[in-house]
Amino acid sequence: MNQKNFEYLSNQLKFSGFGEGLESELKLHLEKQQPQFELKHQMEYGKDEIKALLHFRKSDQSDLYFFNKYDLELKQAGANDSLKQIFYMANDHTITLKEAYNLMSGRSVNKDLYNKEGMLYNAWLQLDFKQTEENGNFKIRQFHQNYGFDLSRELDKHLIKELNSEQERSRLIESLNRGNRQVVTFVYESGEQKRYVEASPQFKAINIYDNNLRRVGIREIAGEKESPGDANSLRKEANKTQQKLSEGDDEPEATKESNKKIKRKRQSIH
Repeated sequence: MNQKNFEYLSNQLKFSGFGEGLESELKLHLEKQQPQFELKHQMEYGKDEIKALLHFRKSDQSDLYFFNKYDLELKQAGANDSLKQIFYMANDHTITLKEAYNLMSGRSVNKDLYNKEGMLYNAWLQLDFKQTEENGNFKIRQFHQNYGFDLSRELDKHLIKELNSEQERSRLIESLNRGNRQVVTFVYESGEQKRYVEASPQFKAINIYDNNLRRVGIREIAGEKESPGDANSLRKEANKTQQKLSEGDDEPEATKESNKKIKRKRQSIH
């Protein structure tokens, strides 16, 4: 067995989100020197269950093994059928296990990617559950930088307590970039309230949920404070967006209506 190869694969499993529980089984397979082998991994996120089948293959030119891909099956709480997707390992943009779970849960993940020319670019990834590839995978939609979604700006439209600390703000944005649904503290005239938020790049917004993970509508968000200047600024922004849409933008009708109603913006919390 190639010890360095074992250490490399162990680290790859760890940083891809599979932890250290597969190391013993990995070592046994490497010692057998099989052309290829598979490892199984199972865990739960809340009430959702995921099963992963990891694929390893030996090089034709050496004794090195490579972790090429993993098949992921998600059984969501209350769902009759499971969702399945293959995720390929890549040096530049590997999808971690948690990111894969978030994608299969319908959320979006932000990644730095490389195009065919080797140029680096940033994009939000989202599974399209209405379209599939030849291998059965759901197609992956990309929302590039020029699409117009700015997560930080969308967060600043709401009075969220965590945004006042640079450290907490950074952690929040990092978590949302990974596709997580994150709990934050909204500040209203009636007091503070815990709510969940997630990035929604397709609609250039953030989704907000209550403690029961019920989607919070525009009217319920309207309890936030605002200053006249902030409100005017947002109205101008909404008008500009509406003007662009009327000139042929294909943004969904739901987003058009949402942009018309944006009237709240974050102010400093003392």
